[in-house]
Parts: sequence; structure tokens; C-alpha cells
Amino acid sequence: MIIGLTGGIATGKSEAAKCFESFGVYNIDADKISREVVENCEPVLSRLVNDLGQNILCTDRTLNREKLANMIFSNEKIKFKVEKILHSYIISCINKTISQHKISNDMILINAPLLFEVGLDKVCDKTVVIWTPYDVQAKRLTTRNKLDTYQVKRRIDSQMLIKKKIELADFVIDNSGSMINLKRNVKNLYRLLTSSIGIR
Repeated sequence: MIIGLTGGIATGKSEAAKCFESFGVYNIDADKISREVVENCEPVLSRLVNDLGQNILCTDRTLNREKLANMIFSNEKIKFKVEKILHSYIISCINKTISQHKISNDMILINAPLLFEVGLDKVCDKTVVIWTPYDVQAKRLTTRNKLDTYQVKRRIDSQMLIKKKIELADFVIDNSGSMINLKRNVKNLYRLLTSSIGIR
């Protein structure tokens, strides 16, 4: 079974994915793949530099992630350019990883913030959205990324509305509370999913 996990920025996708991992679920992290693609795939970095300029690089010629993130979240055209360059590589890596691990794993998790946007939900048997109220999401993002109110709003608004993701998903996990509650909610869903495919 392939499970697609998504949500909004700072809603707790990564923590939920770790919970699934603790139950033996194989986790494919799209954000990690994105970082690896940029660091290890010279054509990708070259295309980014050609399209966006040398100013996205650090002095050691590696990608300045903070600079690129600020550009993406403040300019819709730049966001579209970057996604167009990265997505085909990321999707290819995810599909390859699924092929390599589906025989030895009863359940595979695709942890992807843009699961629905790039069509990865089509390879999933079930999809899950991690949800928190806007105020909780904004507070977490402010604390985690040291952003002001305007920057927080821009980053949240740049993504598909969480309401829309909920409409598209098979399951929703509430992560508005403590880590203990999140683990409990993930465990309950894991039990439901595994019982449907006969895993004990």
C-alpha cells in the first residue's frame, strides 16, 4: 500500500512521517529528495542559476537555500520556474524509489508537501492531510523560521489551501495539539490502514 502524506507548511508533516516510520513504514521524503537533487545533480543547479542568476549561490558555489526560499515565496513567477525545473526530477526519483522498495515493504509513505499539486496522489492508494488551525500553523512557522507576520502569511498563502487538500484527501489527521496526540492519531490511522490490507 502506498500512502500519500501532505499538509500545509508547518502543520507537522515531517513529525507525522516519523511516527509512521516508527511503525516500520518506509518513508520517501520529497523535501529530502529535492535537497539531494539540487546538491548532487549538476544540470538542475545549472538550470536554476541560468534562470535566476548567480545571486542564488553561496560563496562556495552551493545553493543558498534561504535566499532561494525568500525569492520563491515573494514571487509567483519565480516559484513556478523553480517548480518546473525540480518537479520532473523529484517525481522520477520517487517513482524509482517506490519500484525499488515496494516488494520488501507492505506500506510505503510518500511525504510530499505538493502531493496533489504535482499529481503524486495518483500513485497512492490512500492520501492523508496533516491539519492545524491557521493560528497554530502561523505560530509554529514564526518560531521555526524566525519570520515576521507578513512573511508567514506569504508562505502559507503560496500553497494550495489546506481546505482544498482536505477535500481531496481520504484521511485528515489533527495536529493542533501535543506531540503525544499526534502520535496517537497516527497510530490509530496506521492500525486502520494495516487492518484493511491484512497486516498484523
